[in-house]
Amino acid sequence: MTDLVRIGILGDYDPKSPTLPAVEKSLQHAAAQLNMPVEGEWIATPSLLASDTQKKLESFDGLWAAPGSPYKSFDGMLKGIEFARRRDWPFLGTCGGFQYALIECARNVLGITDADSAENNSGSKNIIIYPVACAVPNRVKGKPKLSGSIPEIRLRPGSYLQSYYSQDTVAEEFFCNFEVNPDYEWAAMEAGFPVVARGPQGEIRAIESPTHRFYIATLFQPQLSSQPGKPHPLVLAFVQAAADWGKKKLDDSVLE
Repeated sequence: MTDLVRIGILGDYDPKSPTLPAVEKSLQHAAAQLNMPVEGEWIATPSLLASDTQKKLESFDGLWAAPGSPYKSFDGMLKGIEFARRRDWPFLGTCGGFQYALIECARNVLGITDADSAENNSGSKNIIIYPVACAVPNRVKGKPKLSGSIPEIRLRPGSYLQSYYSQDTVAEEFFCNFEVNPDYEWAAMEAGFPVVARGPQGEIRAIESPTHRFYIATLFQPQLSSQPGKPHPLVLAFVQAAADWGKKKLDDSVLE
């Protein structure tokens, strides 16, 4: 029997959300493909500020920063992402998780202490995340969110992301009003997280770490296009990385 793979989902679960239930479903699609048991557990962002947060996060084999910005706790989400980055835990961030991964890097790696999202209306002079420059296809007028498919996302050759897709261009589901302020593209590179996917006009759509065991964040939401019998390749790679890490943790504990 394969050991259970535990995924901590950082975010504030809402069953009425049009996107959040897809996170757990996509994990199960990957689990079926890999023939291993996978359990996803939601971790509310306010709880990430508790004194036992590190011990709790250590119990998971991988961490997924889910959509849902603005979160109930801005600082809580940043603390969860910081744990994954500092401790080299397999990490996937999508939509809001991608945005906060960039903010966390700017604050804690580059020392831009007021790095923020325009969504928070903080008055910061360092707005890393700002409103999208133009609407994506299939935008529904009057709706509070942009939704549709981003055409022609170009993946950087030689990147981990490109290797998981095994192709150079993809189309993905998009459901967000905010993206990376291009004036701060340098921050991702400076922090050690190169851009590995771009939109038609060069917009930043994904970053990854070449030095972590698995650290990828995407503005698009791969979980939305995952299907039974056809798991999304990125989610599949994330679950496999978490399983490998879980096994290594177990092996190391036996040797101690």
